[in-house]
Amino acid sequence: MTAEYSAHHLQVLEGLEAVRKRPGMYIGSTDSRGLMHCLWEIIDNSVDEALAGHGTRIDIVLHADGSVEVRDRARGIPVDIEPRTGLSGVEVVFTKLHAGGKFGGGSYAASGGLHGVGASVVNALSERLDVEVDRGGKTWAMSFHRGEPGQFSNGSPSSTFTPFEQRSELRVAGRAAKGVTGTRIRYWADPQIFTKDATFNLQELEQRARQTAFLVPGLEIVIRDERPSTGSGAGAGSGEPVETSYRFDGGISEFADFLAPDAGITDTWRLTGSGTFTETVPVLQPTGAMVPTEVERECHVDVAVRWGTGYETMSRSFVNIIATPKGGTHQQGFEQGLMKVLRDQVAQNARRLKVGNDKIEKDDILAGLTAVLTVRVPEPQFEGQTKEVLGTPAVRQIVSNVIIRELNARFTSTKRDDKAQTSLLLDKVVSEMKARISARTHKETQRRKNALESSSLPAKLADCRSNDVGESELFIVEGDSALGTAKLARNSEFQALLPIRGKILNVQKASISDMLSNAECAAIIQVIGAGSGRSFDLETARYGKIILMSDADVDGAHIRTLLLTLFFRYMRPLIDEGRVYAAVPPLHRVVVMNPGTKPNDTIYTYSEAELHGLLTKLGKAGKRWQEPVQRYKGLGEMDADQLATTTMDRAGRTLRRVRMQDAEAAASVFELLMGNDVAPRKEFIIDSSDRLVRERIDA
Repeated sequence: MTAEYSAHHLQVLEGLEAVRKRPGMYIGSTDSRGLMHCLWEIIDNSVDEALAGHGTRIDIVLHADGSVEVRDRARGIPVDIEPRTGLSGVEVVFTKLHAGGKFGGGSYAASGGLHGVGASVVNALSERLDVEVDRGGKTWAMSFHRGEPGQFSNGSPSSTFTPFEQRSELRVAGRAAKGVTGTRIRYWADPQIFTKDATFNLQELEQRARQTAFLVPGLEIVIRDERPSTGSGAGAGSGEPVETSYRFDGGISEFADFLAPDAGITDTWRLTGSGTFTETVPVLQPTGAMVPTEVERECHVDVAVRWGTGYETMSRSFVNIIATPKGGTHQQGFEQGLMKVLRDQVAQNARRLKVGNDKIEKDDILAGLTAVLTVRVPEPQFEGQTKEVLGTPAVRQIVSNVIIRELNARFTSTKRDDKAQTSLLLDKVVSEMKARISARTHKETQRRKNALESSSLPAKLADCRSNDVGESELFIVEGDSALGTAKLARNSEFQALLPIRGKILNVQKASISDMLSNAECAAIIQVIGAGSGRSFDLETARYGKIILMSDADVDGAHIRTLLLTLFFRYMRPLIDEGRVYAAVPPLHRVVVMNPGTKPNDTIYTYSEAELHGLLTKLGKAGKRWQEPVQRYKGLGEMDADQLATTTMDRAGRTLRRVRMQDAEAAASVFELLMGNDVAPRKEFIIDSSDRLVRERIDA
């Protein structure tokens, strides 16, 4: 380091050098997330074409060599010469930052791409990029190496690359059929930029493709995964290509129905409208000068909303089909409109709803709401290239006005269905308000109680003595027989026991009132002491660990699944924080006989394969064991010492932590296995029957 600092220490990064030097500024990161962002940039260019009415199909191919290809049948990138630079349109798009057709030139009314850096950034961060354009009856082609145009000796990214010296050449690679236009882009991500473990996530790609197909009705998106040992459909793991296709003609109404996690109390309502606003923006003149000009913009609003019986909120917002997960002015306007309408309606029906002087809040309205909010506006203002937050101020009031007008029309409608559904909605919002007020009123009474204060807790709870929530553990035990043994095996200082009788209520099917009136479910919620549903407060939970201890058989697995369903639906923060565990009791007890007076050794195994491996190992070592090997059918067959050693003593037990890496995937599995719809479950059972191991069934 030197104290000298003068002008010759300054660096000016030209063109794509800045992208390679600071890739995180453009794509967020250089791991899998940044790799996927590059792919979105290329795909979104094709989607913008479809949005403008050009092309109805996009193909995405994940090649076996690690490259990815995006094909469309849109207008094709311009191949003529751009007058200011003297370069072909293809080279301008892929080598010049802030170059494109989305700066208000009239090519796109509304698009996701705004900054003109998407394709050029991907090119700069690619070891090789090939582009082919069908246009004017010819197929034009060009290749790039880390952003520099030139020619490769063959089809590999590691082949000899010769850059153009005098001028670039957009070569003619073949003939295109008359009237056929489109673009094909294939690139290999640069290993110098991205981390070694960066990979294209097929599940994330499929989710984004499905979302886009919902947002652009009539657009078909086909994903083909040719990588070895990947995929999630037929042929996955066998090396066979996996292909999935997405097309939805119902638009965002169908999207809202797809996202909804619960049964609806209203239909999916479509709220549409538009508004205009003016803003002053620099407009590029033919002379090359930027002149501030006042222009009038039109903002189109399209929203699909439904309320369900649950309390979760599923909300998705988009600007020109680009997801805005962190919201922005359009989200603020949507919530502002909802608040205005529903507060007015509750006030008008205050006597029937018995609300008194209480006021509804935003959370009361959002409970059980599934919403898809889309706005289309020319040249929206985003915060950064990742486009996660919309910043255009005027959009807020336009969206709010549309919501107020359309929702008020629904509430004042004379149709029988509209009257019934709006009445149910008001009842739900008010009940959520009353539940929130009640939860706040009783919050202090849900604090940790010690054994002397637990008179209000269920009599069958065997509580612990410790007041330290972090150290305490609650074992939910299957059956009274196991409870007796567990009482002797536990450390009563910090281990509490709650027995449940058989299989609890399937809360995936039942209503909230049915769940609360069920004795076993109510006891579990009361003992944990943190409430349930939207009013659940993790800080007031009475135990640091919740451990589900059921028998190691099919019934035990079913009981564990029912309990997990209860926690997933009504006490999810416990799972999110990793505080729910499943005990792993042993299946077998092998007593190895030692010669002489040496005490026999006891070894526990946890699966049939582990048992057979142990017996083979003992046989080879010439050791004998007591026959028959004890096979535990349930926790009640163990004595206290065995249960303590294998399942409850912290020094030797095995616990399986219940985690929820993907809440949406977990929700779909719970709905499939435990929900009201029987047909998908029947189909799942039939399709999975060949994986059944008959020896695992106790019969």
